Amino acid sequence: MEKIATILPVYKNDKASYLKLSFDSILYQTYSNIHLYIGVDGPVGKDLAVCLNEYGQKDNVTICWFPENRGLAIVLNDLLDICFKDGYEYIARMDADDISMQNRFEKQMTYLHAHPEIDVVGGAIEEIDENSDSRGKEIFYPVEPKDCYEFFSRRNPHAHPAVLFRKSFFDKAGCKYRPEYRRNQDTMLWVDGMSKGTQHANIPDVILRFRFTNSLFKKRRNGWGFAKKQLTDRKMINKTLGYGFGATVFGYMMFILLVSPTWVKKIAYKVFR
Repeated sequence: MEKIATILPVYKNDKASYLKLSFDSILYQTYSNIHLYIGVDGPVGKDLAVCLNEYGQKDNVTICWFPENRGLAIVLNDLLDICFKDGYEYIARMDADDISMQNRFEKQMTYLHAHPEIDVVGGAIEEIDENSDSRGKEIFYPVEPKDCYEFFSRRNPHAHPAVLFRKSFFDKAGCKYRPEYRRNQDTMLWVDGMSKGTQHANIPDVILRFRFTNSLFKKRRNGWGFAKKQLTDRKMINKTLGYGFGATVFGYMMFILLVSPTWVKKIAYKVFR
């Protein structure tokens, strides 16, 4: 049974109660050969430190303490370097507030074994709230590589915390996450990979419970600066991957949405997501 490394970043604003759910969902998979690499991005409070030290005692958990907060992309790159050095050919992503389904890796590894041409596989997600209760919404991503490429002309082809990479993805892309990006690291990774021929897929099953809180819009999706950067990036993606005029129009529509009031975003999300 091939070993899987799971890289999971943590920083000071994460909640210990969510961490435990996230960690346990990785450590108690039906697929047993898993090692969890946790990257702590700068100083954390007492509750998080206690939780991390507890899990750090486990044989299949490695805690990497980074003294300064440097951002998600840099932590992910450091964890990838550790995994590459340790000889992992399969590397999964996970976030500190989400919950993987118990058979996630079993399903993803079965898929990769059946499709050796695929470099990264994701899957469908179910949204949960602050209390880990279902929000009654499941999000499905395109299954086949061609459909992933076409889907990326509008939105990301994967839920980032739900993906499992082969090392071949990074070998083909010739890069890791762009360290200058504090947000949208995954978007840039997908365009860097696709431009070099990486093959993307998703399984149609729900493999991750994604925590979606009411504060998400306020924290991540507001501001003229963010909207303008999103539009600039979208134009770059469209040019790099050869998307047509329709993709550019969609990019401007997203710009308008991003500078709209929060209540407008919530309505649009419910209708179009």
